[in-house]
Amino acid sequence: MDSSAVGTALKPSLRPSLSAEGRARLFPSATDAEWTDWRWQQRHSVRNLEQLERYVRLTPEERAGVQETSSLFRIGISPYYLSLIDPEHASCPVRMQSIPVRAEARVRPGELEDPLGEDKTRPEECIVHKYPDRVLFLALDTCSVYCRHCTRRRITKGGEAELTKDQMRRGIDYVRNHPEVRDVLISGGDPFLLGEERLESLLAPLSEIPHVEMIRIGTRVPVVLPMRVTDSLARLLRRYAPVYVITHFNHPKEVTPEAREACERLVDHGVPVENQAVLMRQLNSDARIIKELSHVLLRSRVRPYYLHQMDVAEGCEHLRTPIAKGLEILQQLRGHTSGLAVPHLAVDLPGGGGKVTLQPDYVIERGERETLFRNYKGQTYAYPEPEETDCSCPYDEVWQARSRELASQGR
Repeated sequence: MDSSAVGTALKPSLRPSLSAEGRARLFPSATDAEWTDWRWQQRHSVRNLEQLERYVRLTPEERAGVQETSSLFRIGISPYYLSLIDPEHASCPVRMQSIPVRAEARVRPGELEDPLGEDKTRPEECIVHKYPDRVLFLALDTCSVYCRHCTRRRITKGGEAELTKDQMRRGIDYVRNHPEVRDVLISGGDPFLLGEERLESLLAPLSEIPHVEMIRIGTRVPVVLPMRVTDSLARLLRRYAPVYVITHFNHPKEVTPEAREACERLVDHGVPVENQAVLMRQLNSDARIIKELSHVLLRSRVRPYYLHQMDVAEGCEHLRTPIAKGLEILQQLRGHTSGLAVPHLAVDLPGGGGKVTLQPDYVIERGERETLFRNYKGQTYAYPEPEETDCSCPYDEVWQARSRELASQGR
């Protein structure tokens, strides 16, 4: 059997979980070997209304949502992620992220098919080159769970599929021929749904390009399909270090023992893991929830990196929060938890403007002699400005000359 097909058995201490309860209720005949086989999970994913109604008693809004969005964006929920759904509450955060409601079928003013303006900076089918020193490498259009807040639903709705060998070669050639590119983010779809041989055929040539300093992989697999993160996969990623995994937990309910073990397996193999959460109305739009999420991630050695303002993708307006809510959440976190637990609030500007980060304004007044601040309690403090203001760095010219000399020597 392919070593990548079945995950290492879960540690006994991690077995009791929400997913165990859901599994017993929804998939009582599944054996341990089947449940921990990510390919079995993929084959048994729920993909239509008839299948979904076998497992969840839908509300009228959910049933209409599944019906009215069927031609707009596909549905898919792994048995594992389905097992986390609260059958009694439509506001369950797992349920809200995986089951559409009627509002998703409506396109509101200001919503865009390509909210991040990626297609206009797509020189190859698989390449988005929006920022000077980094590219997005779109590896496939498939996910194990189709998130209802997906910003790239024009791709993940289906029709683009896994890259052909020729498309992948052209994408790699593009990176090779653009020496300004130092950072490659592999995304899609979910790259961890590629077989290991296929994933390595992408990682190996990219890592050999001299100007590529690091590779990042955007994946939701640790959240929705943690059994995919096998020792074999983790070893593969470590082989091409530095490889960073950027994952996507949105609520502490998703950080199950299985998900924590998947993240810790990656970190134990030397693969750093960071989290990018999306702020969603009535799902995690509360400072207490974001703080709990950050704390449980840090205990799993996952760094809370970004808290994203939701992109203006078609059909997502009902989940978006006002900008002021994100700033309010940061205000309530600052000073009340470690700075490591406070993510950056990011807005990806509609139409391709790129990311900007926001934070509460702590500056009251700027002056030549001092700057007045307020702290997290609202108290005022003065920071004296220095008399000397020349901020040039004289040694930098020496350092750059040395770096150029070493580079010319291939060192």
